[in-house]
Amino acid sequence: MSKIHFAAGIAALAMLGACATATPYQAAGKLDRGFSEQKIEDNRFQVQFAGNSLTDRKTVETYLLYRAAELTKQSGFDHFRVVRRDTDADTRVIASGPVYSPFYDNFFCDYRYFGPRAPYYRASSRGFYPGPTFASRFGYYDPFWGGPADYREQTSYVASAEIVMGKGEKPDDVAYFDAAQVIFNLTGTIQRPEI
Repeated sequence: MSKIHFAAGIAALAMLGACATATPYQAAGKLDRGFSEQKIEDNRFQVQFAGNSLTDRKTVETYLLYRAAELTKQSGFDHFRVVRRDTDADTRVIASGPVYSPFYDNFFCDYRYFGPRAPYYRASSRGFYPGPTFASRFGYYDPFWGGPADYREQTSYVASAEIVMGKGEKPDDVAYFDAAQVIFNLTGTIQRPEI
């Protein structure tokens, strides 16, 4: 095996390992997973936390509340009120499991074997076929000749809230949160990204 193939394999495993963990408490990056906020007024923000499919609903909502408290302290306020709060679930059905193939899996259609007509033939793990396969033309799997063996649901959650910040003692209302107490009580449950 060449060094280039080995390095590419290691890089692919590292990326797979990074995707196999729940979304940590971090700012949203290229994949839009993590927290983000939008300032509406001096004391009003829209806060959001998006998790991947391995981050459960409770964790997403906890991280949202923690970010709201953190943002309140960073803005110089003492407490905040949740005006509107919502959690959306995005559920997808994905194919998983081994694929059944009645043909020899290691056959590969190559130009050097079939000459100038090689681009006309399609190579796959199920052998070669002249032109596109029936399933690829019509966009579904044939249940007898190589479709996915199993399906599973994958759900990811996005929690959002609009908050209004205030100074002084917190009003006696369940919609208000003391930012310092929220940070103190939730710090132990926050998982930060590994460096």
